[in-house]
Amino acid sequence: MDIGQVLAFALVTVVLAVTVRRERPELALLISMIAGVLILIKILGPLGEAVGALADLAVKAQVERYYLDTVLRIVGIAYLAEFGAQVCRDAGESSLAGKVELAGKVLIAVLAVPVIGAVVQVILRMLP
Repeated sequence: MDIGQVLAFALVTVVLAVTVRRERPELALLISMIAGVLILIKILGPLGEAVGALADLAVKAQVERYYLDTVLRIVGIAYLAEFGAQVCRDAGESSLAGKVELAGKVLIAVLAVPVIGAVVQVILRMLP
């Protein structure tokens, strides 16, 4: 699925959701959530290819797998937190959306500590 297909699918879904929202707002939310999940499922293939390419680069650059895994987890948390926050906003729960985003940021910070520590160690070894 390329971006044109995603955009066309999203636009059709938006028109459907807006039309349904007048009579059944809960159904419109469900339509939006299902569309979002379908888009996520469709991009799993290309995402897997990108992760594979990054893993190959990490091997060639002799980067420890732990750091690549950590960076991939961070990216995953960022995307999932954004998706969850948008679903909350679609449901009219902007306060809850903010909490989801905060939780994502905290989890990212926790995962980033070892990577930041490794970078600092490399920099310190380079200093005279």
